[in-house]
Amino acid sequence: MILLSFDIEEFDLPLEYGREISFEDQMVVSKEGTQRILQLLEKHRIQATFYITANFAQHAPEIVARIADAGHEVASHGYFHSDFRPEHLKTSKELLEAMTKTRVEGYRMARMMPVTESEIKRAGYSYNSSINPTFLPGRYNNLKEPRRYFLREGVWQLPVSVSPFFRFPLFWLSFRNLPESLYRFLVKWTCKTDGYLNVYFHPWEFMPIGEKGKYSIPGYVTKNTGKKMEERLGRFIDWAKKQDYEFVRTKDFINKQIVNSAISYPHN
Repeated sequence: MILLSFDIEEFDLPLEYGREISFEDQMVVSKEGTQRILQLLEKHRIQATFYITANFAQHAPEIVARIADAGHEVASHGYFHSDFRPEHLKTSKELLEAMTKTRVEGYRMARMMPVTESEIKRAGYSYNSSINPTFLPGRYNNLKEPRRYFLREGVWQLPVSVSPFFRFPLFWLSFRNLPESLYRFLVKWTCKTDGYLNVYFHPWEFMPIGEKGKYSIPGYVTKNTGKKMEERLGRFIDWAKKQDYEFVRTKDFINKQIVNSAISYPHN
């Protein structure tokens, strides 16, 4: 079972590397990248979960409507991608629910940063997918967190997938940098051990952001972006289907596979 998700946000990545980019240009990249994602999912006839910032939604209501109309899950990615306040948990949820006329059940913190679970619960979410249970220097040190889903303070936690034992991260960066055969081996190992894969990507990965001198973002971040990413993910989806892996929305996994089975203990 594969939980495929996308973090739909303002393209503020250049700001992390000291490069200027206007909000208008941020939205151009994110809107076009999201359109490409939707076309790819439609082609392969699968559904996914879209964690969307309220700021993006307000400036691209037609794309949010397309996401919801296609049957994909709409979840919250906060209000702004580069600014967080506890009240954003509730206000972003309410805005997305008003726009899509659907209940928003899930949350993912921008950049997978820590977030207080009591605030998540108070805002009305049933699950949180904001943990990368691995160690990345200068970014994450979550080796003490469970690798698989668990319940904390009344909220289901769904960490993104890492490999068993040595916890190699299987998120967007490794997907585009590892040889495809090695990545698929790690996916099979993880799915066999955990029963599912939780992986996420971004709209900007489907755009040609690696052109020389365009944003001066490190090569390991921009490798295999644009058309190469579309083709790479397309091949992965085809391969996964041949392995009989089912693509499901995160809320469906939570509601059917976890809650209904009444499992409420950590899975290390």
